[in-house]
Amino acid sequence: MGYVEPLRVVLFTEDDPLVLESGARIAPVEVQYEAYGTLAADGSNAVFVCHALTGDAHAAGHHGDAKRPGWWDTLIGPGKPLDTDSLFVICPNLLGGCQGTTGPSSIDPSTGSPYGLRFPHFTVADLVTVHRRLLAHLGIEKLHGAIGGSLGGMQVLQWALDHPTEIENGILVCASARLSAQNIAFSAVARASITGDEHFAGGDYYATGEKPRVGLSIARMMAHITYVSEESLRHKFGRDRIGAEPTFDIDFQVESYLEHQGQTFLDRFDANSYLYLTRVMDYFDPFADEAAVIARLREVQTRFLVVSFDTDWRFPTAHSTEIARVLALAGCDVVQEEVASPWGHDSFLLEVPRYHELVAGQLAAVPARDR
Repeated sequence: MGYVEPLRVVLFTEDDPLVLESGARIAPVEVQYEAYGTLAADGSNAVFVCHALTGDAHAAGHHGDAKRPGWWDTLIGPGKPLDTDSLFVICPNLLGGCQGTTGPSSIDPSTGSPYGLRFPHFTVADLVTVHRRLLAHLGIEKLHGAIGGSLGGMQVLQWALDHPTEIENGILVCASARLSAQNIAFSAVARASITGDEHFAGGDYYATGEKPRVGLSIARMMAHITYVSEESLRHKFGRDRIGAEPTFDIDFQVESYLEHQGQTFLDRFDANSYLYLTRVMDYFDPFADEAAVIARLREVQTRFLVVSFDTDWRFPTAHSTEIARVLALAGCDVVQEEVASPWGHDSFLLEVPRYHELVAGQLAAVPARDR
């Protein structure tokens, strides 16, 4: 993709605030996004990318250093599954994020200080509300496709459910319609690590000159373990050691790797955004009333592709199977496939050939049939 310029737009104002599912209001709401390719005159070639928990708008290309491409650069670009020779691809930073979109670190106009934990809680449906306002700003009424991995896939599912005629092709990769108790437990420990940090200051650490660095880095280290498979860790590190004698510092290569993951995360993510976005995932449960949701899904015109990976133990294939089961019961056009990959949950970020074939095939397919 080459050099890409980040874009920003104010989508909600004091006169037209964002009204959340809870009834809370936020204004202004600014969104940072990136776009790749050329929008067709009739807007028919737009594909929306929904990012995962700690992602951002920078999905492809680079910002000046070609060695540091966007997080989905393997998937987006000329000749790639999201082929920018024919598709117009949009990726925004999420509401509640910390990479250019309004979130807890943004200034609350009523106080002149960052929101911190006074930022209202929000839902996946609220994320979709902001996405749809961005599309309206761009003059796009219907998407050829929407795609996302993990939390991104949750957004695609919610969007199709709430707005059944707006997405022709919905691609959900290693997603879930309901986090398990184990999933919630992992996030609970991560949040406890952050809020228990001596520098957390009740979420108002922005003006203190300190950040909950230890808590956030530990949260990231633990979460990262769940994103990779045992096989991939064994392949990369095994039991390779750094020193000859035991210490309580870093003795094994895998420890050094996790330490690096934790430290680099501090440079790009806000601790409060981590708290809010993990809670969004915890409460996502669109199929809670199965009979009611099946009735709603009968109106959906989206063709679904649901992909999982055989070594993903954070959101194993059973989560995708449950999504596909309910979609099929409602008569939705759905294809589910488990893809072999040694890399665990993170496989959705990597160049796994069969996975890329499935995505490219779905987006090359004919529009959804009338229902």
